[in-house]
Amino acid sequence: MESVSPEPLTSPLTPSSTDALAAAVLPRADAGLAPAPATPASAPPAAAALRDEPADGAEVAHGTHGAVDAEAAAPHRRRPRPGERRTQILHTLAAMLEQPGGERVTTAALATRLQVSEAALYRHFASKAQMFEALIEFIESSVFTLVNQVLDREADPGAQARHILALVLQFGEKNPGMARVMVGDALVLEHERLSTRMDQFFDRLESQLRQCLRHHATAHGLGAPTVWAQGAAANAVSLLLGRLHRQIRSGFRRAPTEHLDTALVQMLAA
Repeated sequence: MESVSPEPLTSPLTPSSTDALAAAVLPRADAGLAPAPATPASAPPAAAALRDEPADGAEVAHGTHGAVDAEAAAPHRRRPRPGERRTQILHTLAAMLEQPGGERVTTAALATRLQVSEAALYRHFASKAQMFEALIEFIESSVFTLVNQVLDREADPGAQARHILALVLQFGEKNPGMARVMVGDALVLEHERLSTRMDQFFDRLESQLRQCLRHHATAHGLGAPTVWAQGAAANAVSLLLGRLHRQIRSGFRRAPTEHLDTALVQMLAA
């Protein structure tokens, strides 16, 4: 079979795609919710806002010359925008998943981290499985939006495949908590449908890679391009999963993009 040596991947993503990748990062919970309007120094903490309870110090104030209008005296409390409380919960869940060797996240631990009751969580999510589903939706939307950008901007099918692999690994590197969800490490003992959905994510990704690689094999005159593409796509997904697993096993010390250019050239060489 004729040998194919793809061009080295010196720049995995175009600048515009890299910008989009940065936008796909789920911020850490301790970084706050952005963007948010400035609030007075006396504003209640985020946890109090999540509870829908008044913050300490928000009682009606009375001056020495008579009652002061309660609305004027009470500190201003910014009402969260629609969906902001749900986002805060997801930020915190993702941050807890970033703890190397962390134990299974429970709703009790999540509520404690947010300084709210478990009932407050269930006002926004029917179950913990629904929280994980929201994280999976974030992964699906972010990754496949970037995949579509690569397909639109890159004409060479071999380069498409390399860029897709690179962006998935970069996503996992920038979102270590999400990487645990992607490989199923964070889904152990959770509802079976969550693992099934992540399996479908990688099946969809493999199908897209198979299509790119079939065009790549045809362009290089390889015999049985469909068979070659099937094997190459399966190996590509195994590469993704293996590198993400290594990232997690190392306590997030080993970057999944380590020596990636060389690995991709070797993998796509027929």
